[in-house]
Amino acid sequence: MFRCGIDYSRCRWIMPLLLLFAIIFDIIAIAAQSGWVEDESGKAHYTSMWTEYRHINDKWEEKSLMDEGWAQAVAALMIIGLIILIFAFIISIVGMLNVESAFFIITGVLLVIVAILQIIALIIYPVNFNEKIFEGRYYYTWAYGFGWGATIICLGCSFIFCCLKNCLDDIRGDEKIKYIYESK
Repeated sequence: MFRCGIDYSRCRWIMPLLLLFAIIFDIIAIAAQSGWVEDESGKAHYTSMWTEYRHINDKWEEKSLMDEGWAQAVAALMIIGLIILIFAFIISIVGMLNVESAFFIITGVLLVIVAILQIIALIIYPVNFNEKIFEGRYYYTWAYGFGWGATIICLGCSFIFCCLKNCLDDIRGDEKIKYIYESK
């Protein structure tokens, strides 16, 4: 006999693992010095979340973006989002250990807040970059993509964490395994 089913008690650590990936993606996006945006050639001009670099007369000129209000807002929103995300990760681990619905709902709400903050930051950056710095054709790089990746993971996990309260018995292991397929 072949049976294929889902044992939720074994799979409950997938959600905190996804949040750990979101934390790693956020750290990569925030700390990347290679830039969020680079020019078409990739050799003359690129900009990270913190600094703008230009290659002029065989040397690199560096200018801080932290003099601009929009860049400060982007940095603040991304860092605040990362701090809340770390806090949500800790609460999710406590929630998975205790299997309490309150922890799942709190984690879901915190993840919605993180997603909103980071969506705002990731929209402010290209809009203001295009207004202030844009001089030709530019591409958004992998570091900017990691910021969006973390945001999408947070948004998806927020919905799942809010729905987990309906599966508490399955997660605790109190229910039998639900078989999707059985052959006789």
